Amino acid sequence: MRSTDKTTEAARVMSICNACRYCEGHCAVFQAMELRLEFNADTVDYLANLCHNCGACYHNCQYAPPHEFALNVPAAMAELRQENYGVYAWPGFMGKLFVNNGLWVSLLSIVVITLFAITTAQLTGNDFFSAHANAFYGVIPHNVLAGLFGAVGLFVLLALTLSCIKFWRAMQLPNPLRLNYRQVGQGIKNALTLKYLDGGNGQGCSYPDETPSMARRWFHQFTFWGFMLCFAATSTGTILHYGFDLPAPYGFVSLPKLFGILGGLGLIIGPVGLLALKIKADPTPKGKTNKGMDVSFLVLLMLSAATGLGLMLLRDTSLVGITLCIHLGVVLTLFLSMPYGKFVHGFYRLIALVVFAVETQDHKAIVGTPKTKTETQAKIKAA
Repeated sequence: MRSTDKTTEAARVMSICNACRYCEGHCAVFQAMELRLEFNADTVDYLANLCHNCGACYHNCQYAPPHEFALNVPAAMAELRQENYGVYAWPGFMGKLFVNNGLWVSLLSIVVITLFAITTAQLTGNDFFSAHANAFYGVIPHNVLAGLFGAVGLFVLLALTLSCIKFWRAMQLPNPLRLNYRQVGQGIKNALTLKYLDGGNGQGCSYPDETPSMARRWFHQFTFWGFMLCFAATSTGTILHYGFDLPAPYGFVSLPKLFGILGGLGLIIGPVGLLALKIKADPTPKGKTNKGMDVSFLVLLMLSAATGLGLMLLRDTSLVGITLCIHLGVVLTLFLSMPYGKFVHGFYRLIALVVFAVETQDHKAIVGTPKTKTETQAKIKAA
């Protein structure tokens, strides 16, 4: 069982909160906390991924700084989530590499975009700065793009899957086939609706200041559904290409274009709104180690959408080559960083919300309970 400064601080904070329970109506963290008698690493990882960093508990806490207890639940949970990305990452060395996520994402973006530009310019020669009859496929052939992003996509899918399996096991959930799917459905519903971004009172987060606001919830929804629409655009384009022999580029009234335009707008509005809130927000409840990771992910999402829309507008001009390289470099960087930052947290949170649905309906804790008779005896002896 790991023990770090962040797990120790989260356990300290939760132990005091469990004695006080003033904030039990705010969110799932405090309701899940009440089923615990102790807070080991798995338990605080679970609680950290239930936390939506809304700030309501911090602004209402009688033990927040300058009190000697110096309780700051949102910051403790945010910093522990940052640690989780390395703990549950696959392969492990990649998780450690991306600890300073903002720095490495920036460097990776520069390297990938430069390699795309140099390689493409070398292969196309004078045609790099020319218009092409088949738009961006005249710069980089479809099969090359499909092969490259297919290979990267498979790696990302494998890394995300194995990371989620590690987190699933830490949460002590049974085989998925043995779950109660009514409880699973409740957890999924809570995740998709961002239920716990309402501050516990239906008025929204205490973010960016103490005044409750639904803005953060709305911008999160723009971001999520924008991403899903972009995924739908890619999926329908793949079906049209391989299922109906209708290759890109597509017209502006086609499904791939409609999904892509709406999704791109969502991925600009959402991240820009969230970044604006971050700039105005009180830094104290946000934690000390997660700023680079959060900002880099939002910027990559925004740039992916902006360069994608730009490529759509410039696809029949001489700027298609350089625009394509910038767009593909940003998207490839986004893909490669997905299993090691904010994106994978969405899956951890979903799993944590499923655990919460199971625990609240069964009225007993799963995470942190003894797994074997030997472990039970050891706990009793230690007590």
